[in-house]
Amino acid sequence: MPEQSNDYRVVVFGAAGVGKSSLVLRFVRGTFRETYIPTIEDTYRQVISCDKSICTLQITDTTGSHQFPAMQRLSISKGHAFILVYSVTNRQSMEDLHPIFDQICQIKGDIQKIPIMLVGNKSDDTQRELDASEGQALASKWKCAFMETSAKMNYNVQELFQELLNLEQRRTISLQVDGKKSKQQKKKDKLQGKCSVM
Repeated sequence: MPEQSNDYRVVVFGAAGVGKSSLVLRFVRGTFRETYIPTIEDTYRQVISCDKSICTLQITDTTGSHQFPAMQRLSISKGHAFILVYSVTNRQSMEDLHPIFDQICQIKGDIQKIPIMLVGNKSDDTQRELDASEGQALASKWKCAFMETSAKMNYNVQELFQELLNLEQRRTISLQVDGKKSKQQKKKDKLQGKCSVM
């Protein structure tokens, strides 16, 4: 978790219609809507527990179109973690993630320290164009985590956000020099603790 505030910002990217809003709404409100309503940008807050302290998970659901490049850059620069969503029923939606991933690399620099989840949504749909192995292969290439979800069936939605928090912890735990932690790192670890979704 960032030291300066209790807000942990997660940004959700992906093409229009892949189910970004459905994933976020399923996680935050436990609801699913059948109708598609295009998003410009919505922010949701979910309180999570980090050891004995309370943090706010701030989830930004971005637009699926490329009409707002300035908003996209701002979301990347402010984000602490990223969820890149494609639909397993639409091969092009996976291709559409490449420029977004490149922009995250360009703005954030060393992305090895940043939790990124590649997500194949709509895994319940029988009209697949992409196998899980293709998502796994792209995640390996990008050195990020991978998961298939279904917002409709509430499959792996909670697990997705939990895994994102786990990725954050794994990265900070590994920031040790010769097995000894600096005072600053000890302080950071104390503040950080373990996060779990409530």
